[in-house]
Amino acid sequence: MNPTASTVTTLALPHPTLLRIPTWYSDLAHDEVVLPLPPEDYNVQEVGKLWRVTISGTDEFVYLGSGPVEVVRSRAPF
Repeated sequence: MNPTASTVTTLALPHPTLLRIPTWYSDLAHDEVVLPLPPEDYNVQEVGKLWRVTISGTDEFVYLGSGPVEVVRSRAPF
């Protein structure tokens, strides 16, 4: 193998958008659901005791339930 030639290519792997929701078994843990759009395309609102996540512009429901919840970009690509 030629030591000056690189056969490794760097691919830009996407960092998916995650919906983080609380778990029933711990106040410190959360579940994560992969969402198809970028984080800025979602609205997160606390409505009384419930949390609501909708898609910006369409107000289509993504989540309605206990919280707190957040929509974030994953730190790791997968």
